[in-house]
Amino acid sequence: MVSAFSQFSLPQIASVARRTALAAAGVGAAALVVLVLVGHALVGLGVCVGMAMALGNFRMISATTAKAASQKRENNRRPLAVNTLGRLGVISVIALGFVFLSRPFGFGIIVGLAVFQFLLLANVVVSMLRDPAFAPAAGLEEAGDGDAPEAP
Repeated sequence: MVSAFSQFSLPQIASVARRTALAAAGVGAAALVVLVLVGHALVGLGVCVGMAMALGNFRMISATTAKAASQKRENNRRPLAVNTLGRLGVISVIALGFVFLSRPFGFGIIVGLAVFQFLLLANVVVSMLRDPAFAPAAGLEEAGDGDAPEAP
């Protein structure tokens, strides 16, 4: 799985980031409008804040990864992992803190964080499906599994 991600080119990563940011902006705006109309403005605002926090985290991870890749050190994994876990811890504490301060706003933040991750995953999958390097081996779809009986 990790080797599959290493085959992504920089334009593909930039494309995934751009599509995810645009989708998050659209979903966040739609959630805010719909939730304001149904009387849950704080939840809608929380969704937008959660998506903004997730986008900021994604941008920081991208910048940190690019910086680590340019340093030509052999073992870049540990500093990246510590940095990422630290950021995730801070984001989790902020989100849970808002859940205790204002439940609708806090749960909106958690939903926004989760929706952003789903959008990011969906955009990565779309990029992988579009790239011929990730296509299944030729003929596997047509060969079948060999267990099904043939039609008369």
